[in-house]
Amino acid sequence: MARNGQLPVERWERIRDALREARILRVGDLCRRLAISEATLRRDLRALEQRGELRRVHGGAVSVESRLEEPGFEDKAGRAAREKARIAAAALQHISGGMTVYLDGGSTVLALARALRARADIVVVTNSLRAAVELAGQGPRTMLIGGELRRLSQTLVGPLTRHVLDVLQMDIAFMGAMGIGADGEITTTDPAEAFTKEWVMRRSARVVLLVDRSKFGKVSFARAGHLRDVDVLITDGRLGPAWTRRIRAAGATLVMA
Repeated sequence: MARNGQLPVERWERIRDALREARILRVGDLCRRLAISEATLRRDLRALEQRGELRRVHGGAVSVESRLEEPGFEDKAGRAAREKARIAAAALQHISGGMTVYLDGGSTVLALARALRARADIVVVTNSLRAAVELAGQGPRTMLIGGELRRLSQTLVGPLTRHVLDVLQMDIAFMGAMGIGADGEITTTDPAEAFTKEWVMRRSARVVLLVDRSKFGKVSFARAGHLRDVDVLITDGRLGPAWTRRIRAAGATLVMA
């Protein structure tokens, strides 16, 4: 039997969380985890499969989100806007006056850029055209690092970015990601973007990764670092115990906004 008062949408979210952690799950394991009957679970899996969120296999289900294709920037920016705002608010607590702050090109980091428009007491370095536009009218002194324009993400990326990064030392870098694999690898869809992300992390005293929980358990094309490279990971909460253990084992501080 389903838990007393548990709605289908609540069960579906717990199924999504379980699949983000393991990517493949058996019916028996899911029934025990959710404390529901097999008949109820099979109805839920059928409904989620019809929505394109998983694929049923004999005896269980597998995630269809294990490998990512990148959506357009406007699409990304419109997803989970409330969660991204909470993550950005938590990220602000790590910024002090006088810091040189790097802002990556992700949509979650863009939410942080918007929150910095009144901060004239810091310096911002960024490869994000969107972040630069947000800060063009007021706020911190802002530097664009140059490089090849990647239109999909509206960022400057690739080996040319190293020429500027090599003469800078950032106090803190706020980074985004397309996905974080179960092995702890941080991934993105473009090798040139991955190059710049990794180089920024080398040139920064502290690295803070800003990711909503939809990114966990997903893998994209190019490696852009590892959880071992991250000092603080800020997400919007409700991570399962397996991911919590992985993050802490890598040495990162976990903040759930």
